[in-house]
Amino acid sequence: MGWGKMKSKSFPEFLSSFEKSLGYKNDIKWISFIAITLYHVLGVYWSYRYAFPVKWQTVVFALIMYIATGFGITGGAHRLWTHRAYKAKLPLKLFLMMCFASAGQNSIKQWVRDHRIHHKFSDTDADPHNANRGLFFSHIGWLMMKKNDKVLQAGKQIDMSDIDSDLYLQIFEKYFNYIKLLFCYILPTSLSIWLWVENWRCAVAWQCFIRFLSMFHSELTVNSLAHAYGYKPYNKNIIPAENRFVATCTFGEGWHNYHHAFPFDYKAAEHFDFFNWGTRFIQFFEKIGWAYDLKQATPEMINSIANRLGDGTPVHFPIGENLKQKI
Repeated sequence: MGWGKMKSKSFPEFLSSFEKSLGYKNDIKWISFIAITLYHVLGVYWSYRYAFPVKWQTVVFALIMYIATGFGITGGAHRLWTHRAYKAKLPLKLFLMMCFASAGQNSIKQWVRDHRIHHKFSDTDADPHNANRGLFFSHIGWLMMKKNDKVLQAGKQIDMSDIDSDLYLQIFEKYFNYIKLLFCYILPTSLSIWLWVENWRCAVAWQCFIRFLSMFHSELTVNSLAHAYGYKPYNKNIIPAENRFVATCTFGEGWHNYHHAFPFDYKAAEHFDFFNWGTRFIQFFEKIGWAYDLKQATPEMINSIANRLGDGTPVHFPIGENLKQKI
């Protein structure tokens, strides 16, 4: 396109032609695109300038927050509220809401709706983060674009009555932006400053950028890497695969071929693995009476599916053992 021709178009028309030239099926949400891009650029700059020197308490606290926010996503939004893989009493629900808010995600209702769509229409044009559109789109690009008509129509088919009828989730949804701001940014940063007198710039670097973006991208690898790389011992006919790297950084969410074969299983995996902390935490809360009715696939169900649909890959985990022997 020549400069003269480009000048003859209005700015919205130019953006529209730019989107089409890139082959997008969705319109770009330019505010989201700019905000996400600038947040990453600022995060790299700020962390490079101010992350060091750092007190050891700040690093440990960032790691604790990484684990807690990860459990808010995996144990809360994913296994509890999306798949109803177990039931939780009020203290655990409130704890999971706090952890989820600290992760800086979209609201639980939005998260659950999108993930239920993903399972029902996995890797089709109706999937919000369709892996067939490439790694960038399935990882973070889908957050920068408007949902296409098929995704919007699919969303209308999803039963959200369990979420809409939950009084505590309704309150959480109503005030979510304020709660997220408090638990994801203000409190973690302020505690580092108040409790061990960390430099405020350093505290911001470790909580608002390093910790937040690390968990943000770890979670997104489930949509991207776990739909691109790995083996498929349970169902070779679907795209989701077993991916140890994803399972490690997400504390158990990367055994994705199993999860899509048995989405109701609270473990999100057949086997026991050291880094499946999401399962360990749920088991802990079961022991103290806060979690109950844990659902899981039986060995007969697993073997039947694997024998009929699996790719023949033996499931062998040298650092673990079968989880069913542990519970």
